[in-house]
Amino acid sequence: MTRPSYRELNKKLKEGKAATVSGRVYFLEPRFLYTDLLDLDLTVSDFQALLGRIFEEIRPSDYDGKRPPDRSYEISVLNCELFAFSWDSGLFGCRMYLKFVLKREALWIISFHKSKKKGEYE
Repeated sequence: MTRPSYRELNKKLKEGKAATVSGRVYFLEPRFLYTDLLDLDLTVSDFQALLGRIFEEIRPSDYDGKRPPDRSYEISVLNCELFAFSWDSGLFGCRMYLKFVLKREALWIISFHKSKKKGEYE
């Protein structure tokens, strides 16, 4: 079977939402994320308030990452798998992209922005 499976992706989405509810959300590269949020007319607090609803919109079938998932080698999320999703967002009225890492019940946001064409993330 090719990883990640539907079941594994569903679990990761649930864990991501649980981390948002518990307030365990971190930004890997804040300066890049802040720029993307400004492009969406969002503040950090707006984004954090919407994050639970964002996770409700995403389905395992929206997975847009590699199989098996790439690993992140940044020091703060050392050797964790990256999970990327692209979906048609009702909240934003366009196709969106979210990439994250889960580590010790914490959600690390890597990217969040309007989706680009397939293959532009590599």
